[in-house]
Amino acid sequence: MAEPLWTAAEIAAAVGGKVTGGDFAVNGVSIDTRSIEDGDLFVALAGARDGHEFVGQALAAGAVGSLASLPVGGSAVMVEDTFKALEKLGEAARIRASRAKRGAVTGSVGKTSVTQAIRAGLMLAGKGHSSVKSYNNHIGVPLTLARMPRDTERAVFEIGMNHADEIAPLSRFVRPHAVAITTVGPVHVENFPDGEVGVARAKAEIFAGIEPGGVAVLNADNPWFEMLSAEARKAGAEVRSFGAGEACDARLLDFQPKIGEAVIKARLHGKALDFPILQTGFHWGPNSMAVLLMLEALDVSLDDGLAALGAFEPLAGRGAERQIRVAGGAFTLIDESYNANPISMAAAFAALGARKPSGRRIVALTDMLELGAEGPAFHAGLAQPLASAQVDLAFCAGPLMKSLWDTLPPTRRGGYAETAAELGSLIARAVEPGDLVMVKGSNGSKAGAVTAALMLLDARSGEAG
Repeated sequence: MAEPLWTAAEIAAAVGGKVTGGDFAVNGVSIDTRSIEDGDLFVALAGARDGHEFVGQALAAGAVGSLASLPVGGSAVMVEDTFKALEKLGEAARIRASRAKRGAVTGSVGKTSVTQAIRAGLMLAGKGHSSVKSYNNHIGVPLTLARMPRDTERAVFEIGMNHADEIAPLSRFVRPHAVAITTVGPVHVENFPDGEVGVARAKAEIFAGIEPGGVAVLNADNPWFEMLSAEARKAGAEVRSFGAGEACDARLLDFQPKIGEAVIKARLHGKALDFPILQTGFHWGPNSMAVLLMLEALDVSLDDGLAALGAFEPLAGRGAERQIRVAGGAFTLIDESYNANPISMAAAFAALGARKPSGRRIVALTDMLELGAEGPAFHAGLAQPLASAQVDLAFCAGPLMKSLWDTLPPTRRGGYAETAAELGSLIARAVEPGDLVMVKGSNGSKAGAVTAALMLLDARSGEAG
């Protein structure tokens, strides 16, 4: 029988709590009754609703015990503060998995995809552990730690932020042996009075918890590389770089996108590499270099790293492609609806421009959020990369995208709507067989609604057939 993740006595010892209602052992840790699995520990956190209200529902769904600060039914470990107890449980998990090599990833763009690609390599190499989804904040990071089995050999954690002083405490929880900053750009700038330099300093907080002699994987093509390198070395880390320059440890030479895949040519510490990936966005060139350097730092072989990258499929809303059937044929849909900022927009347009569809290149764009006072200018500035990529038609939705719409030449204007839902029906009427259509925007501006409208075309086509 497999060893449990935690026994009630271990939980109580780790968090300074008291077991009530009978002994238990758990195989997982959850904070959400919607994702409870049999054998979970349910942590009753305070939020918009107090988690204690849901303990009964969690037990009915399969949880075998709870971490609580108020009287609850069933077995529980009682503590004064469940959030602080979750942090302590995470720290205890890190300490007991003493052999585990830990990595951490942050960055303005691509941190979730890079984290999950690293995870794929860790799983090939042995007993790996990682963040799920985008569990990268003050709750997600200790929760991911608390879920880490005692026999874990390697782990990777995603660390995000919206404001200064959020990454440093999370880095100290993880105590990573290797960290990566994918890139730094104008994301969340509305929360930083000093703009992008403030974002860069916030990302550099990831060095706060790095283990002595750890590795910092940094983007040499980013304007903040020198500053980040200096901060990494100040923290005692060894810098390994990726980018297009000759001096890079992982040097990207070429990225050739095709239908549903791309071929990368690179040099890793001077050794020539030529390998395929199941991604088409240009940002996956540097992303792949970062992944290989992180896996190397976490003692994963190059063969396992290349195999992981070669099999890693695009995440939902982050570049997944599919053929959508319509009358007379099909068009290609690239779903980039999960998130957007000026950096990822330009990279996505460039990747689109490198493709040679039989039909038109079309983009459906919703607002990029959290850009502060410069938001309208950032949106208008997308006109140039759209032109460089020879995008045929742009469909735009939202008050900020109106700035781009007003800048576009009439020949490139596909349609404008105030909301993503309205834009979805607009573009659905315009697409034709052979078109290459990309949907991109911030999650908060509902870009996913445009994707859903285009996916419905495929369902209706199937019904008609």
